[in-house]
Amino acid sequence: MEVLLRNQWSSTTIFSPKLSNSTPPLPIQFLSLNPTSRSSSSFNLSTKLQLPSPFLPSVLYATQESQVGVEANNEIREWQMQDFYSLRKEVENISERVEEIRASAGLQQLEQELAALESKAADSSFWDDRARAQETLLSLTDIKDRIKLLAEFKAKVEDAETIVKITEEMDSIDTALLEEASSVIKELNKELDRFELTQLLAGPYDKEGAVITITAGAGGTDAQDWADMLLRMYVRWGEKQKYKTRVVEKSPGEEAGIKSATIEVEGRYAYGYLSGEKGTHRIVRQSPFNAKGLRQTSFSGVEVMPLLPEESTSVELPEEDLEISFSRAGGKGGQNVNKVETAVRITHIPTGVTVRCTEERSQLANKIKALSRLKAKLLVIALEQRASEIKQIRGDVVKAEWGQQIRNYVFHPYKLVKDVRTGIETSDIGSVMDGELEPFIKAYLKFKYTNTMTQSGQGV
Repeated sequence: MEVLLRNQWSSTTIFSPKLSNSTPPLPIQFLSLNPTSRSSSSFNLSTKLQLPSPFLPSVLYATQESQVGVEANNEIREWQMQDFYSLRKEVENISERVEEIRASAGLQQLEQELAALESKAADSSFWDDRARAQETLLSLTDIKDRIKLLAEFKAKVEDAETIVKITEEMDSIDTALLEEASSVIKELNKELDRFELTQLLAGPYDKEGAVITITAGAGGTDAQDWADMLLRMYVRWGEKQKYKTRVVEKSPGEEAGIKSATIEVEGRYAYGYLSGEKGTHRIVRQSPFNAKGLRQTSFSGVEVMPLLPEESTSVELPEEDLEISFSRAGGKGGQNVNKVETAVRITHIPTGVTVRCTEERSQLANKIKALSRLKAKLLVIALEQRASEIKQIRGDVVKAEWGQQIRNYVFHPYKLVKDVRTGIETSDIGSVMDGELEPFIKAYLKFKYTNTMTQSGQGV
């Protein structure tokens, strides 16, 4: 080894071993030694120096690894503090929002109404009028649910505020606590959005479940495939809302997709949310059923009616106003549905409104369910057309064709979903087809509420 010792004790330089002729010696820099040892011409390398292995030629420098580590920790802490300040601001904002919602909901008035209904339900003559008793119990359940929901909002805000206070008192930031608080705030925002939407739902059937009927329109096989895509979209929406969703009838297409399908969505406010989906839905895309891949425009109609129990539809339909026909249901269900005419189709002759029921195994059961759906459909149409009696309403068939669409879904040459009524649009068409309909539902309910208020003002 070639060692060079300088008499200037400000530093000492040692060259590492030469491993080959082509590898130049590498300098090793050491800090200054004790000046008192200047008279000594040598020192023990084995005790003073830690030389690198000859197989690992390297340079020993006074590195700044510790400084780099400190800087990295400081940077991480700075980011954590920014996240904390942002979270604290979100907690303050959502706390104010919860207080505003609790105040606008009239919590004190709700508690008074609850006490009055509970007193009425405890009366000995409560069940003398069974229909009114059922109505009172529904109102009682509704008020209890609202009070419970408002209490849950406050509890969740308090949980998030507690996490913020704990974090402020700690010497270091616990990222797990911040993530928990952030998750609480995110979920609470969604619940508040939904609660505010329910404030816009004041129709007599908005709290009920919903029956969605999808029918393929103009466009041939492409339209039938589009109807199947809409079926999946609404099923996925129902699942995300944690509603009980069931496809009760589906008529397959000749080549692909479906000719028609019926979905029952059981859950509170399902009809109120979905009522704005009624209408014609238009798709523009490169047809997968066209050998040349040409752009194709297709249509499908969507009808929505409330899912009402049989006893609640107090509508009398004369037999002479009904045209009832029977056919084989086909599909799953064994030999009975394929050999016996269990499927029922009922047409209300004065209006032309038609319903079809095939999901039950007996003709009688299908007839009862079809009548219930027909009554619900007539009630909704009468409400929309402001008719005082069923005989005053006009036919209300959704025409799945050009010029009737309420929403456009463009897959090609660009991606866009746009609601014609509200003007709301998004380019994230994949999420929409996966059931993310909240922006469209919310915009339509606000649009409908604004129109109602405007018409009320003009009427006054």
